[in-house]
Amino acid sequence: MGAPVGRVTSFRDALGRFASGITVITSVGVDGAPAGFACQSFSSLSLDPPLVLFCVARTSTSWPKIAATGRFAVNILAADQRDVCRAFAASGGDKFAGVDWTRSPHGTAHLDGALATIDCAIADVHEAGDHLIVIGDVRELHAQREHGPLLYFRGGYAAGAVH
Repeated sequence: MGAPVGRVTSFRDALGRFASGITVITSVGVDGAPAGFACQSFSSLSLDPPLVLFCVARTSTSWPKIAATGRFAVNILAADQRDVCRAFAASGGDKFAGVDWTRSPHGTAHLDGALATIDCAIADVHEAGDHLIVIGDVRELHAQREHGPLLYFRGGYAAGAVH
């Protein structure tokens, strides 16, 4: 039984007022094919040990491909990467078409132009409503460039400032 439509709308409206950074979660399968999806529900979790988390819809078709590898990379998008975000937010198709990337030594896909990449091993997955909470054990981090972040706020993109 789902929430009433008015309640869902109110929930989205209220939570849409929280600006969040946009990431793309990626990995590369044993067949060499990359998989990924746009994700705004990403957060640091622990400094000791270094852990991060993200949430993914149970209906995601990309997540099972990534989960099967046991690893993922978080690509933190820059303000000038709106097209990259749109490509990875779409369902189906070749999300990597026209997107430059490299395979990391950890077997994940690093998107060119990302502000930072974080390579992780999947440490745990928890069920939570219509989503999964994925916890990653951080293996390696790379700060790539200084640029404003791509943000999502009230249903649209915004650019953060660099100080």
